Amino acid sequence: MSEFKIEPADRIKRLPPYLFGRLNALKLAKRRADIDVIDLGMGNPLDGAPKVVIDKLCEAIQDPRNHRYSVSKGVYNLRREVALKYERKWNVRLNPDDEVLACIGSKEGFSHLCLAMLGPGDTVIVTDPAFPIHNYAVALAGGNVISVPLGNDEQFLNTISMVCEHLYPRPKLLILNYPHNPTAMTVDAGFFEPVVALAKRFNIAVIHDFAYGETCFDGYKAPSFLSVKGAKDVGVEFITMSKPYSMAGFRIGFAVGNKDMLGALATIKGYYDYGVFQPIQIASIIAMRECEKDITEQNAKYQLRRDVVCEGLRRIGWEVETPRASMFIWTKVAEEHLAGKGTIDYAMDLMDGANVAIAPGRAFGENGEGYMRIALVENENRLRQAIRNISRFVQSKPLNSRTGCKE
Repeated sequence: MSEFKIEPADRIKRLPPYLFGRLNALKLAKRRADIDVIDLGMGNPLDGAPKVVIDKLCEAIQDPRNHRYSVSKGVYNLRREVALKYERKWNVRLNPDDEVLACIGSKEGFSHLCLAMLGPGDTVIVTDPAFPIHNYAVALAGGNVISVPLGNDEQFLNTISMVCEHLYPRPKLLILNYPHNPTAMTVDAGFFEPVVALAKRFNIAVIHDFAYGETCFDGYKAPSFLSVKGAKDVGVEFITMSKPYSMAGFRIGFAVGNKDMLGALATIKGYYDYGVFQPIQIASIIAMRECEKDITEQNAKYQLRRDVVCEGLRRIGWEVETPRASMFIWTKVAEEHLAGKGTIDYAMDLMDGANVAIAPGRAFGENGEGYMRIALVENENRLRQAIRNISRFVQSKPLNSRTGCKE
């Protein structure tokens, strides 16, 4: 009698190995042993949502009318508030009826949009490195990823044009993300104009992940993709309440832009969910109306933490370019510290020997190898402690007499 075996769908088998698995297992084991691990691995804000948002959430949750199913694309007043915000901040006009859609976090919306847009044989251009879901959502939808080295200049766009010219069938989607996760790379206002022209030339739709669009420093203001003339003709943009308002656990974000793409996403979501819990939608309206000052204050915290970490990493001997946006530091580890190891193994060593969790660059793509991503989610004192722990770990490794590298 043959052994009974349950086989998952092929889409599950197409997913690459989850490269954070070993790190998370070690972190859990250490915490169960009451070891203090400074966790800078995930962009998971610890500062808490503004008080006015919490107060409104508590008020709304008391109303039994808000306990019922909501609508999958979000209540009208919420979508209208997003449209007002876009006009106020980025001079972009949106129709709340068909150009704004609420998601259960931007990650869910992005994944379901890929499901709505892609099928077997479709190809998508994704940068390397990239936020993992930008690759995984394509795979789960049955599509194929074409990786191009990350950039923010004319050469980068020329590379994309060359891929579109020579690939048959032509790519169906281009996925962009500025300010970028994990590298914190940014673009200036003129960058998206040739992107729109490229999209129209090759009939390729654009998805822009704008999750860190309001987390900016030193006077920099990240441009919205939709602020370019014709952008709504070719694509959509995703924003989230998670980062600017420290509402990550609330799971609410938005897709805005091209009404045909949003219509396809709304169709998928109509089958999959009943929308975000209504008190969270109501609290989000208040956040967008009343919490601009809170965004400014939160960004000041991130900027101070950024400076602490960049200064500390340079003392250790790691290369780092001071970012002007996002809540991450992307740093190149000194070769003598890696001593021939990949960043995944080195991240394990840091957690084991320094009790600091940071994200290995390799987890974001082949071009991330040699780098680490550090999330600015702890206060300055904890960040300084993390740098001290890493510094002690680095200094504790004797030099290899043959290679001149730390063992």
